Amino acid sequence: MRGDDERRLLSWRRGRALALLAVTVACLLAFHAVVPNGIGRAGSLLETFLPWLGLTVPVLTALALLRRSAVALTAMVLPAVAWLSVFGGLLLPGDRSAHDVIALQHNVSDENPDPAGTARELIKARADLIALEEVTPSALPAYGAVLAPEYPHRATTGTVGLWSKYPLTDVRPLDIKPRGISEGWNRGLRATARTPHGDVAVHVAHLPSVRLGLRSGFASAWRDESAALLGRAVEAEPLDKVILLGDLNSTVDDRGLAPVSSQLQTADSGFAFSWPAGFPLARIDQIMARSATVTGVWSLPATGSDHLPIAAHISFTR
Repeated sequence: MRGDDERRLLSWRRGRALALLAVTVACLLAFHAVVPNGIGRAGSLLETFLPWLGLTVPVLTALALLRRSAVALTAMVLPAVAWLSVFGGLLLPGDRSAHDVIALQHNVSDENPDPAGTARELIKARADLIALEEVTPSALPAYGAVLAPEYPHRATTGTVGLWSKYPLTDVRPLDIKPRGISEGWNRGLRATARTPHGDVAVHVAHLPSVRLGLRSGFASAWRDESAALLGRAVEAEPLDKVILLGDLNSTVDDRGLAPVSSQLQTADSGFAFSWPAGFPLARIDQIMARSATVTGVWSLPATGSDHLPIAAHISFTR
């Protein structure tokens, strides 16, 4: 009995480092907002890939079992609970039954080898609104020719475009260009869609890309500045109902998107990772709304782009 007691006692003494690591992961999940952005924008980098911290739970649990550490196994409850409290709702299926509008968002890539084929794939989603980014002048006629029969109303500016089953009025560019980017950079537009549920302001935006480097860290200054400009445009929008469609190069957890995400709602179910298309790690393409409910969001099959398309159901009656 004395030997069993000693082994049991040792099991509580082993694995303290694993237990500390589990507590650290739980704290990062629950209190990611306190991670500073001052050095390499570490906070934004963490928040971009925050759901993937959940993978540490099975790994640490396996190590705790190998170590036969009771304290480490007990500590694993903390990151598991923290992850479920933050992301558990996204595991639930979205409500695809009740909706007034289906919206689709896709960065089609300026290197897309088959614009017409991509457009044909997008039509299969039967969306009411389709927003595209990285539409080059040479590819625009192909997208337009395929989409026009189903989407007779179109608005384009720069490299972004909106195709709609509803009439579009009051189309104008959105000024989301950060300082330091050369003239001619135009990646935002605003239009009024005359839907059966009333006029809806549709904003289409493509925020600047971010870069990750050993010296620069998570370089997102231009993206953050553009997000602030987009947030001001949403705040100044006179119409009550707003739908935002865009490649925001940011997840909704990233504090860099706060000027936008603080004003708009997105689906609370479904991860719908959209980038990179080959092995999606994050949803940086967004469908968000004001005075409306995004009841579900999902990713669509790959096209010729490095992004997956995403689609969402939107209800104005909830």
